[in-house]
Amino acid sequence: MTKTQTRVPPAEASSAGAAWTGWVVFASIMLAVVGLINLVQGFAALFSEDYFVIQSGNELLVGDFETWGIVMLIWGGAQVAAGMGLNTGHGWARVLAVTVACVSILVQIAFLAAFPIWSLTIIALDVIVIYALTARWEEARAEL
Repeated sequence: MTKTQTRVPPAEASSAGAAWTGWVVFASIMLAVVGLINLVQGFAALFSEDYFVIQSGNELLVGDFETWGIVMLIWGGAQVAAGMGLNTGHGWARVLAVTVACVSILVQIAFLAAFPIWSLTIIALDVIVIYALTARWEEARAEL
């Protein structure tokens, strides 16, 4: 071992990995919860047109309520699947979760006019999820 290398005791390495495992679990739970909320929003768009604040005739921002409801149902399902997959520790679930969180940020920016506080909250959670899944993934995965 050279002078510049430092040896990390196994107990410290294990606790650092365990801390990042907690972040991954948090990310998986947040994705699943946000996905479930998006499923509820999808059903609300399909069955209650007066739920959404901003509307122009029968359209909501980028389409009609039925289209938006179907998109939200599919999107919520993808978020729930990514969240559940993360708990298994699979690499595909991490890629899906990061992709879903990135696209979610773009979707929430488009939806910002209708629900600004909700959109900003989801954007913040998505950023935290992306951070949790990209920073020190190998340490967290070793603990899963």
